Amino acid sequence: MVLSFENGGDFDRARELRAFDESKAGVKGLVDTGVERVPLIFNRTWIGFTDRDMEPTTDESPHSIPVIDLQGIHMDPARRSEIVRDVQDASRRWGFFQVVNHGIPESLLDEMLEGVRRFHEQDTELKKAFYTRDRTKKVLYMSNFDLFSAPTANWRDTLYVTASDPSDREELPEVCRDILIGYSARVRQLAYTLLELISEALGLKPSYLKEMECAEKMLILGHYYPSCREPELTMGTTIHADNDFLTILLQDHIGGLEVLYENQWVEVVPLQGALIVNIGDLLQVLSNDKFISVNHRVLSKSEGPRISVASFFKAQDMMGNASRFYGPIPELISEENPPVYRNIDLKEYMDYYIGKGLNGTSALTPFRI
Repeated sequence: MVLSFENGGDFDRARELRAFDESKAGVKGLVDTGVERVPLIFNRTWIGFTDRDMEPTTDESPHSIPVIDLQGIHMDPARRSEIVRDVQDASRRWGFFQVVNHGIPESLLDEMLEGVRRFHEQDTELKKAFYTRDRTKKVLYMSNFDLFSAPTANWRDTLYVTASDPSDREELPEVCRDILIGYSARVRQLAYTLLELISEALGLKPSYLKEMECAEKMLILGHYYPSCREPELTMGTTIHADNDFLTILLQDHIGGLEVLYENQWVEVVPLQGALIVNIGDLLQVLSNDKFISVNHRVLSKSEGPRISVASFFKAQDMMGNASRFYGPIPELISEENPPVYRNIDLKEYMDYYIGKGLNGTSALTPFRI
């Protein structure tokens, strides 16, 4: 794999993307070869990018995303009402919040991060067995799902796992099989609790969103962001909003995740033992814009690797061929609050989201009324 570092006349972007993809070694493979420069396929500055991705973080921002303590949520009705109000405020203003005392032991969180590290740092020949762009696979590993459609590639490799019945355990990578099963069971239960709180925050019965099957499918993404010698030239993850109902993110101590709030980038400072929760596009649709799915990004770092684990909660057939429609919840619609979106075919939405890639534009725009 030979990649260009200077904008010379022999640069063939399509050829170099194919060479990078066919290596099946990912960004980590580049770093392992000793490369110190950012290849042009990752470099966002040489083609004159002026998008929000490259804007610096606001220095000494007075803002920080809300932290919500879930202690007592199942024991004290008054405390639960207070938590629901906190979730309502955070979902309405930020679309992001961190949760503590969520019931998942720190030891399990640490082992999940370590399991993702083990997968990405194993011998490349072992990882290649999982390398594919076939999104119907239950387990796959690749670098940049939008490699061939995005303007530039991100400095990131990802393990994708569709969490399902534990009887499928033999399909999981051996180096992180047990922790994937253990972590997925616990984080799914947390998702159910959060959907109850969000339902209540919308004025609905607690089981409303779960009964709509908003967490029927869980997709776990184990991201690995290698250290970068020129982090100012590339991104870990470009600006985007999530294509699900709800995301629960575990990040390590390095940081780099930032949320766009009141037109400023605000860092999500790592908090020991906390999990980050954010509203996805489809929950924004269901809430008729009462709760928001906001843009966020991950900066490249000279320190690393950075490791994170994102659990996406979706409808079961979002990636299938069958049509399934979601629109604003009828109970939230009135003469004063008419629907903002038409009923959305999830397959049409996903095809559009994947086709456009992480380019900073909203995937909901074509579906607004």
